[in-house]
Amino acid sequence: MMTLALNKTTLKRQRDQAKLYKRFLPSLELKRQQLQAAWRHSQSELATIEAEIQRLSVELQTLYPLMGGSTIDISNISDWVRVAALDIQTENVVGTSVPIVCEIQLEVDNYSRMVMPFWVDSLVEGLKRMIDLRVRLKIAVQRTELLGAALRKVTQRVNLFEKVLIPRAEESIRRIVIFLSDQERAAIVRAKIAKAR
Repeated sequence: MMTLALNKTTLKRQRDQAKLYKRFLPSLELKRQQLQAAWRHSQSELATIEAEIQRLSVELQTLYPLMGGSTIDISNISDWVRVAALDIQTENVVGTSVPIVCEIQLEVDNYSRMVMPFWVDSLVEGLKRMIDLRVRLKIAVQRTELLGAALRKVTQRVNLFEKVLIPRAEESIRRIVIFLSDQERAAIVRAKIAKAR
C-alpha cells in the first residue's frame, strides 16, 4: 500500500472516493440479489429437467423386456430419432447473457407401423422426449454455470467494496483528520508560546 499524503487535498479525495463507493454499493447488492434469485430459479429448472429424465428412464424400462424378446434389429433404433433443427438464443438476465432453448425440431425416420411391433411407437415417442430433455438439460447446465459465475463475480465486487475499499477509505479519512487536527493544535500552541514571549 502506498503511503498516504496527510493533507487536505488527500482528505477531500478520500472522502469523495468513500462517497462514490457507498453510492455504488446498493446497486451492486441489488444486482447480487437478483442474480442469486435467477441462479436459484435456474437450479430448480435444472432439477426439474433431471427429475423428468429420471422419470422417463423408469418409464422406458418397461419396454426393455419387449425389446429383448423381439426378433427385429434394434441396434440402430437410437438413429431413428435425431435433432433436425435447434433454435438457441441468448437472453439477458441481470446483465448476463445466457442461452435459452426456443425450439427443438426432431426428425423421425420412417418405419412401417404394420411390420414393427406395437411397442416401437412408444419407444420412438420416448426417444423423442428423451432427446428433447437431454438438449434442454445441456442448455440448463450452461445457463446455471454462467449465472453462477456472474453471481460469484458480483459477490466478489460487493465484498471488495464492503470489506476493503470503504473501510480503507474511512480509515484513511480518520488518519488524515487526526493528523490535521494535531497540526492545527500544534500551530495554536506555537502561536500562544510565541505571543507569550
